[in-house]
Amino acid sequence: MIDGAPPPIPILSGLAEIAASRKAWFCDVWGVLHDGISAFPAAVDACRAFLRSGGEVVLVSNSPRTSAPVLEHLQIAGVPRDCFTALVTSGDVTRGFVEVYAVEPMFHLGPERDKCLFEGLKVQFVSAKSAMVAVCTGFFDEDQETVEDYEPMLASLAVRGVPMICANPDLMVERGSRLMPCSGLLAQRYAALGQTVIQAGKPYAPIYQAAMRQLSRPLPQSAILAIGDGIHTDIEGACAQGIDAIYIASRVNLGEEAEDGLTPPMLDRLFAGKPFRPAAAMPHLRW
Repeated sequence: MIDGAPPPIPILSGLAEIAASRKAWFCDVWGVLHDGISAFPAAVDACRAFLRSGGEVVLVSNSPRTSAPVLEHLQIAGVPRDCFTALVTSGDVTRGFVEVYAVEPMFHLGPERDKCLFEGLKVQFVSAKSAMVAVCTGFFDEDQETVEDYEPMLASLAVRGVPMICANPDLMVERGSRLMPCSGLLAQRYAALGQTVIQAGKPYAPIYQAAMRQLSRPLPQSAILAIGDGIHTDIEGACAQGIDAIYIASRVNLGEEAEDGLTPPMLDRLFAGKPFRPAAAMPHLRW
């Protein structure tokens, strides 16, 4: 090891070797349990094995939708209900922020399918020009649009100092073999304009606090393991909360290189200069 350099990040073949020291997993969903279309069987089996050992698996998702529709999507993707104990989403946490601002005229920036986020809340939806607060759940059409398409809208909101609630801090996610943009990109651009962005999901504290409340009993951070493929969401967020994290290799960070296997130099490059590092890494979640 070069003097002053951090030790290499261990690469695990499975989590069984370290599972005994943990009582709960905070497990990411998209990119770890499924690719947006189909479940990863080895990841599902790993969660089941940990449950059989007496552990708890809380799925912690940056989905801008609430738990109910995410549970439906998990079933469709082939992630069975018996491989986790609880689920908390960024959408669940976002609802609390929306309630605070519900008295203000609100603009929803995102696809119609995310409207379930507001069900049961008394919200007055208006156009971007009339809004006093904006809630961003994503692109209207992530298949076709880029951040540049939203520059005029974001600029007009910024001129009036409209705060934005971001329901999904993710920048990109995998959908099958494609990388798709998320609302975090729009929120990032809006923050760069000097505007207030309120974040609900990973890496921010509120979603971890919500995940803690899903456990059957209070646990110290040392008894919890976070698992995820997002460097600046899953890994940075867990480390900020004092929770050890396992990095799962992802095309979001590694591109096509993710298919070539995981090596210590690759990990050192990914985390070079960052004030946080995962406790270990794996090519895929497996037991």
